[in-house]
Amino acid sequence: MTTSMGKLTGKLLIDTAMGGFLGDKRISLLEAIERSGSISQAAKAVPLSYKAAWDAVDDMNNVAPQPLVIRSAGGKQGGGTELTAFARRLIAFYRALEKESQRALEKLSARLEHNGACDVDDFRQVLRRLSMKTSARNQFAGPILAIREGVVGTEVTVQLASGLALTAIVTRESAETMGLAQGRDVLAFVKASSILLLVGEDGRISARNRFVGTVSAIHHGPVNAEVSLSLPGGSHVMTAVITADSVQRLGLVEGQSATAVFKASSVFLAAID
Repeated sequence: MTTSMGKLTGKLLIDTAMGGFLGDKRISLLEAIERSGSISQAAKAVPLSYKAAWDAVDDMNNVAPQPLVIRSAGGKQGGGTELTAFARRLIAFYRALEKESQRALEKLSARLEHNGACDVDDFRQVLRRLSMKTSARNQFAGPILAIREGVVGTEVTVQLASGLALTAIVTRESAETMGLAQGRDVLAFVKASSILLLVGEDGRISARNRFVGTVSAIHHGPVNAEVSLSLPGGSHVMTAVITADSVQRLGLVEGQSATAVFKASSVFLAAID
């Protein structure tokens, strides 16, 4: 949110069951994909890097109740990218809500002007302090399937799309504070550095969460590499950060099957009101 001559202006950020991540830049990315049918061209139009654009698409697909973007095979230079009907309805909803939001801000600006421009700045500062961001690379959303209370911790199973589910362990106090209950929608966050990758079977790993997928992208770095797995159903992507040596040792390549493994204690939950 910004001020101009005592006026309040801002860009809408929707905080819904899809999470507090759907803002103007990502809507603009979806609109650009609709126009061009190409993620690379859409990224240039926003602008975003090619990788940042696909990261944004993966994030949106992960937490949406239905896929927003569908890509066909062919890599950066071939294939294509298109929006689903659900994505088009979402864009229309966002733009309509954006207009209503700006009208409300204009009315609020007029009222605050009677008390001086400093009130507008104070209001903007409060909103900034209340905003929340997370560095977790993997973000998912879904209803709670089951809750099992223990003496100290509470095991929470969250339903994802495509019949997938993940498990989190939180303290009983946290579960009570967030009002966690079966059927309630929550956001689940997993840091990419908390995810291990396996190739083949390894029964000695005791981690609660295991997701078999296909390596869809590998971004190499001098020390670490970012590996993305497309999960069954095609609408969810899980990303892990592992060492470059591990990529070579596992022989990871795009199109290969691999398993993402992480502990239930590595999952962070946020309740959706």
